[in-house]
Amino acid sequence: MFCNQCEQTFRQSACVNSPGTCGKNEDIQSLQEILLYGLKGMAAYAHHARRLGKSDETVSAFIEEALFATMTNVNFDLDTLLGYCLKCGEMNLRVMQMLDEGHVERFGKPAPTAVTEGTRAGPGILVTGHDLLDLWQLLEQVQGTDVKVYTHGEMLPAHMYERFRQHPNLAGHYGGAWQEQKKEFAAFAGPVVGTTNCVLIPPESYRGRLFTTNAVAVPGGTRVEPGDFKPVIEAALAGEPCPEYIVGESTIGFHRSVLLEHASAIVDAVKAGKISRFFVIGGCDGAEKGRNYFTDYAQATPDDSFILTLGCGKFRIRDYHFGEHLGLPRLMDMGQCNDAYGAIAVAVALAEAFDCGVNDLPLTLVISWFEQKAVAVLLTLLHLGVKGITLGPNPPAFVSPNVFKLLQERYDLRLTGSDAQADLRVAVGA
Repeated sequence: MFCNQCEQTFRQSACVNSPGTCGKNEDIQSLQEILLYGLKGMAAYAHHARRLGKSDETVSAFIEEALFATMTNVNFDLDTLLGYCLKCGEMNLRVMQMLDEGHVERFGKPAPTAVTEGTRAGPGILVTGHDLLDLWQLLEQVQGTDVKVYTHGEMLPAHMYERFRQHPNLAGHYGGAWQEQKKEFAAFAGPVVGTTNCVLIPPESYRGRLFTTNAVAVPGGTRVEPGDFKPVIEAALAGEPCPEYIVGESTIGFHRSVLLEHASAIVDAVKAGKISRFFVIGGCDGAEKGRNYFTDYAQATPDDSFILTLGCGKFRIRDYHFGEHLGLPRLMDMGQCNDAYGAIAVAVALAEAFDCGVNDLPLTLVISWFEQKAVAVLLTLLHLGVKGITLGPNPPAFVSPNVFKLLQERYDLRLTGSDAQADLRVAVGA
């Protein structure tokens, strides 16, 4: 940000004048940055939704107004800017709802699904990112060939939708979270398609096999026109085939609609004391130290509880065995970070069934954050008044101490500690 009165670029409180001179200070800048990051995340969700035919003029108008509020010498008021941040959360809820509806309408009814992990013998294409429409367009173009298509990272939830489940060329899933891609893409024999954010600049080992589309581009990669995957298919057919290498199977697909079909049974089980708590553990993963916290936290949850997970944060916990409870897997994969609306919808529905507020539910949220979409989702939760969220592994650098203190006071926002089990005991009141 730039102040045209003191001609300084703002880096925290780098403005040479006092807050009263040009109206800027660390806390105002912090809220502006929170708003900007939230808007970027919401714009990503809105882009996906628009590609599926879903848009809302109210959302578009808010984006314009909120960006205007961050311009130089427009808004110096702490409460007003915080209000814009919470309004961003409200608009993001609408955007995520549209995206959820677009996925279901376009790709069919979600259902729990067993997914093969690894590769089958023959030519293959790996698709990473978040955009399910890109994946579907590629599948339509390889139909009738022996090219097998695999999901990577946050594309895994595609398998839960009916049309994807039925497609003969969707062969399974390969790999884990985005930060592992340099190792995993180098080991994958065929071409790789990057559809959205969370793509890394490729090393020489697979640079010539990395294709990108839409807003995504990397040095040395090959750009393809949106919806035209002919160059990728040609590369798969001409290149080295994948080996037969199956490493296992996993069950995904506990979409909000699946869980809400069992809402009455869930409510009865909670009232009967058969379910102690629900934990939402997920979000955006990263490579820095401290993210084993989420693994430790999940492993410490009681046997009569359920863990709902989504986003690439799921890869911190999905390889561990959590067993079953009441005939259901204790760990339920609800989908992408794009599917965060589902977890919110389930919480709201349960609160209505219990005739209480969301904060009165036996529900604990433990969220890993990394990028802008995580900020947008956090703002949505704060807009809904959700309290007691544990966030980590590090405090966002763009949140000033005073702003973080304000969020702690109003929403009991917590940071992950050094001891996951101790934090869990505090969360459940033990």
